Amino acid sequence: MTAPQPVLTAAEMRAAEDQLVDRGVSVDKLMLRAGRGAAEWVWRIAAGRSVTVLCGPGNNGGDGYVIAEILRQRSIDVTVVAPLPPRTDVARGARSRYGGTIASDARGAVLVDCLFGTGLTRPLPDDLSDLLRKLRGTHDYAVAIDLPSGVDADTGALLDERLERYDLTLALGAWKRAHWLMPGLPLMGERRLVPLGMDVPGSAASLSPRPTLSAPEAASHKYTRGLAGIVGGAMTGAAVLASEAAMRAGAGYVKLFSEHSHPAAPAGLVIEPGDLVDTLRDERIRALLVGPGLGRDEEARTRLWATLGADRPLVLDADALVVLGKNDLARRSAPVVLTPHAGELAALCRTFRITGENKVAQARALALASGAVVLAKGADNVLTDGANLRFFPSPSSWLSTAGSGDVLAGIVVSRLAMAGNPFKACEEAVWLHAEAARNCGPAFTAGELANGISSAYRSLL
Repeated sequence: MTAPQPVLTAAEMRAAEDQLVDRGVSVDKLMLRAGRGAAEWVWRIAAGRSVTVLCGPGNNGGDGYVIAEILRQRSIDVTVVAPLPPRTDVARGARSRYGGTIASDARGAVLVDCLFGTGLTRPLPDDLSDLLRKLRGTHDYAVAIDLPSGVDADTGALLDERLERYDLTLALGAWKRAHWLMPGLPLMGERRLVPLGMDVPGSAASLSPRPTLSAPEAASHKYTRGLAGIVGGAMTGAAVLASEAAMRAGAGYVKLFSEHSHPAAPAGLVIEPGDLVDTLRDERIRALLVGPGLGRDEEARTRLWATLGADRPLVLDADALVVLGKNDLARRSAPVVLTPHAGELAALCRTFRITGENKVAQARALALASGAVVLAKGADNVLTDGANLRFFPSPSSWLSTAGSGDVLAGIVVSRLAMAGNPFKACEEAVWLHAEAARNCGPAFTAGELANGISSAYRSLL
């Protein structure tokens, strides 16, 4: 596994830049590094075509002047559009070294947006928003430098609701949270990192690296690979989906604890009826999942409490997250994983009286309040135990289908039964889930997604 790449807040990025300056790298040199790195990408994309660089008043605009001058020296037809004069010394210096054309408007093949960077926290003024949209409409290809102007660096929120999609976003120095968060994420197109050689604060969050999984040891048997138990409920299909996913994600043995008949269940799935408290006393159970298909009635609550009372490593998903009470986890010692989608995360925030303003803040607060590892799933998966924070590459949008969350929960409990580490289990599960979706192609069902986990596992070995 490669090392995780840091994902910084705007404040952490400023601190990292300050450290470089303290080590003797001037702000001018840092801007030159950033401009050169970005210019290499733009030069290749332009392939001799004309380029327009939209420069703002701050250091992001200064980067734009550097990019424009490098492209001009390489015989690219460059026009700078600068609606505001530079307001920092380094940006003024960069503009003074640019020897090309500065205009109020332009048409061309490639637009480079250097209007605003990570420091923007308020909506774009109407005139600048209109200019940005006009330029985007008169260019075939658009590149954002660091972030699209109008996206909040820390939350991914859109500060301008009229933003249009870019083809490429070049992150300068380090990833920012917005590069991996909705709703800004889909506007960025491809994302690439331009290194600047900076030190990163030790508290930084990170982008999850692609994991390398392993085959079982030669002497393994079904119990050494882990027995994963899924607690079923009134809606049988979801529990079967989760069970099928768990069977293919590495656990050696999967049991479905259910009082219902399951005619569509795979032949290899053991379905065990009977008193749930008694069946969960089996010491060989390494991890449990409850929630998919559980229901929300009194019987569902009884089954949830029985599962909580077993005090085994536990994944809570779907209905279990809605039924869960604020104090239900208080007496447990075994690790717990919560896997909410956006609606379930909102319900858990009400249960635990959390008032975070965005997904990351809510997930971290929930992890701290509950003592659980939280995988806040969706188009932007966020994983946290309150201290550590992971972001993930964007998965296939075809995962937006009923049952895909049940499949993910099944993968998580399978990995938890194998390794026992809840954070690692979630991280590997997100990758397996995304890889299975990629292998399935377009328009798959949740059942096809579960069937695709084996091939996803093979690609991660």
